[in-house]
Amino acid sequence: VLIRDLLDKGYSVTCLDNLMYKQFSLFDLAVNSSFNLVIGDVRDERIIEEMVPQYDFIFPLAAIVGLPTCDRNPRKATETNLDSIVLLNKHRSKEQRVIFPTTNTGYGTKTGDVFCTEETPLEPISLYGRTKVDAERHLLESGKDVIALRLATVFGTSLRMRTDLMVNDFVLQALKQGYLMVYEGNFKRNFIHIRDVSGCFQHCMEHFDSMKNSIYNVGLDSANISKLGLAAKIKEQLPDIGIVAMDIREDPDKRNYIVSNEKITKTGFVPRYTLEEGIAELIRGYKILIAIEHREHGNF
Repeated sequence: VLIRDLLDKGYSVTCLDNLMYKQFSLFDLAVNSSFNLVIGDVRDERIIEEMVPQYDFIFPLAAIVGLPTCDRNPRKATETNLDSIVLLNKHRSKEQRVIFPTTNTGYGTKTGDVFCTEETPLEPISLYGRTKVDAERHLLESGKDVIALRLATVFGTSLRMRTDLMVNDFVLQALKQGYLMVYEGNFKRNFIHIRDVSGCFQHCMEHFDSMKNSIYNVGLDSANISKLGLAAKIKEQLPDIGIVAMDIREDPDKRNYIVSNEKITKTGFVPRYTLEEGIAELIRGYKILIAIEHREHGNF
């Protein structure tokens, strides 16, 4: 999403990717002479040493994300989420501008009643959270210019979207099963649309000098919401689904917090997409995917 937006604005963009997911989401960009793909790994110092000095802005997006994925391969998660950031920072100059997406996962298990600001102590409860928090700290303490964006949980369609993220997952479950089973439904999160994440990166590029060397929460103030609240919003658009609140099983992800996004808003950044619009978008998109799935299984 970000690459396409940057190309549309006239930037030249190079992407370093090891294509570990065998994805085709960049294939159509071959038509654009301002796009360049380097197939390689962010953990490879030879590649980083050669590539990094060439660019004005650097977006370290490579990561092993989420609690279960990191726990399955802790070494790879640490090398990708933290060690590669240290390596990148080693080989960039002070003049090169880094915009780093960290996560508000670092706020951990707050009460869900008091808004977390950028000054709230970080208490990550997962390897994923710890690696991202440590990488953010390394960049901010390095003496080189950086903007750190603590992203809320992302939702919305894209060419290689994560269906395991909460809004995306809940909408898919509702469509395929006809009901939502919600565990620890009072736990709260903050959310942000994928295209607003891209928009925030561009906003940071345009206002880098006034925003640099600081941390910003990036989410929707209107979307500090509990799991059950999210389920209710989905039911507003899919009225026939059922919602079952279950207390017999614990969610291994114990995060529970609400977030203030006032600081980024004061810089002039305004998200364009509401949670309700994102749910409607996901319903439209998933109907296509479900139809394809049915056709593949001979149900047409």
